[in-house]
Parts: sequence; structure tokens; C-alpha cells
Amino acid sequence: MRSSGKSFTTTLILSIFLGGLGIDRFYLGYALLGILKLVTGGGFGLWWLIDIILIATRKMTDAQGNALV
Repeated sequence: MRSSGKSFTTTLILSIFLGGLGIDRFYLGYALLGILKLVTGGGFGLWWLIDIILIATRKMTDAQGNALV
């Protein structure tokens, strides 16, 4: 898998502090999911928590499928 140039640490910090607003999804290139996450308050908190877990375990990729560096 290619490296995306998107920072793992930046993504994790954005997800923890601003994930409820979808900022982490916007950063990774998922604009539509970012908007959806924004209007649902991070999926009522559940989606926010799942994203933190996915990012922390390095299961999340950017919109092109590239791994975080």
C-alpha cells in the first residue's frame, strides 16, 4: 500500500478533538462523510468513537486507500 502523505498523528488528534465535527474525515479527503458526520454530531457520538479506534489501530486510510504515515 502506498503512503498518502497524510499524518497518522495529525489524523488521530483531529479525530479526538474535532471528530464530532467531521474534521478528521475532511482531512482524509472524505468530504461527503465529513458533512454527514458534521450534521449528525459525529454519528451521535458512536461514529466519532469508532473512527478514533480505527485510526488508533491504523485501519483507516485516506480517500484514495493509502495508508497514513
